[in-house]
Amino acid sequence: MKATTNNSLALTRRNFIKTTATTVAAALAAPHVIPATALGKDGKPPPSERIQIGLIGCNGMGRANLANCAKHPDVVVTAACDVWKMRAEAVVKQHKDTCKLYSDFRELLAARDVDAVIIATPPHWHALMAIMACEAGKDLYLQKPMTLHLGESLAVRNAVRKHNRVCQVGTQIHASENYRRVVELIHAGYLGKIGCARTFNVMNQGENGVGRQPPDTKTPEGLDWNFWCGPAELIPYNSILATGSYHHGSWMAYSGGWTPGMAPHIIDLTVWALDLGFPLETTSSGGRFIIKDDGDAYDNHEVLWRYPNCTLTWMSSLTNSYGFDLHGNPVPMRRLGIYFHGLNGTMYANYGEHRIIPEGKAFDPFILPEVAKRKQSKDWAARVLYFYKELKPVEKTIPPSPGHEREWLDCIKSRQQPSCTPQYHCRVDVPIVLSLLSLKLGRTIKFDPATEKIVGDAEAAKLAVPKYRDPWKFPEQYLNA
Repeated sequence: MKATTNNSLALTRRNFIKTTATTVAAALAAPHVIPATALGKDGKPPPSERIQIGLIGCNGMGRANLANCAKHPDVVVTAACDVWKMRAEAVVKQHKDTCKLYSDFRELLAARDVDAVIIATPPHWHALMAIMACEAGKDLYLQKPMTLHLGESLAVRNAVRKHNRVCQVGTQIHASENYRRVVELIHAGYLGKIGCARTFNVMNQGENGVGRQPPDTKTPEGLDWNFWCGPAELIPYNSILATGSYHHGSWMAYSGGWTPGMAPHIIDLTVWALDLGFPLETTSSGGRFIIKDDGDAYDNHEVLWRYPNCTLTWMSSLTNSYGFDLHGNPVPMRRLGIYFHGLNGTMYANYGEHRIIPEGKAFDPFILPEVAKRKQSKDWAARVLYFYKELKPVEKTIPPSPGHEREWLDCIKSRQQPSCTPQYHCRVDVPIVLSLLSLKLGRTIKFDPATEKIVGDAEAAKLAVPKYRDPWKFPEQYLNA
């Protein structure tokens, strides 16, 4: 693969739009995908009726997303792009009859035989690639974190809306049955009014963190490191940073740390269940207190968000893995959870389960009569945990998900918007990026949900819009809805 030079980066966004105007105009003149109605001889829809998908970022999560799409007969993989040639080659090998290799994502976006793209690069690339995909007339599956800055959050949402694209943000836990049941219970009033919710993600990396690379480590052949760093700062090649998404979380410029990496999955449940908009105030504290490795991100992070009718908290720790009631075995591991504190009781949940601790008899009306009778015990522990099967039935108002990626594919055909479009996900993403800004500045950030602007802090407002490294430019025209 050729090394990145000024010439190879000369295809700026403006030139890209100009050189692909004919392609995009033709693509927008007719539906991107014709719904499959007839099967070919091999049991698959004919090629003209399949969704042609390209993958940008060919490492672990991107390949998993692609596999979840490619298993369906109405999908064909036509493109794979990565600045590390061997990663793209591995995808091409899996789909050798249909898939073409790219090293520059802009060339992939210009391809006529790509209807939709999966963007699974390191997070610092997400916003720019997502916006350029919209401009190229491609639908997109955008891995989380959606963005790292407030300006990026609003710009991605606005670009998707302006160009009428179908976009699913990759918070696949949103598709889980457990999350649906929690939302239904809260909407049905089982917990009563909720004044506070708490969320956390913890694990113990130890003092050495992700480690240090050996001295004099060389950039591997076939990796364009300058292009990998892209719009973020250019640092010397680091083999640990390049490994994958787990390791990205130790570098601020390329991931924002572990809060953007995990909070989208976890606070998503609180935003969904409590129908939260944007926070009025965001206060964040933390730092790099213990870990000594090649990275520079915080190892502990605490956030308090104030909403009009409740508060929401977040805790992230890389130096301790205690998970409160969800602790389990007393060994270091990753643990996460969500607490809803209501008048009638407290519910705590994780990805796969939820339990309720009642506030005395206030919760009794929501328990099956036979269970209530059995739990009328002097033994306090016998009354504590109420599982879903012990509750009076609640109406299932949220239909099962066909799968996060399958939902996206169906929406590409129907031109409907999926459940985790940026319009919804901004309510998850904006609190997270504001927490990073609060941590950077060391003070509370006030936000006006009506104007979608930071108020009373000119420095914070300026820093909320990123400055990309040349020759990349942040598309400021998308800042305004």
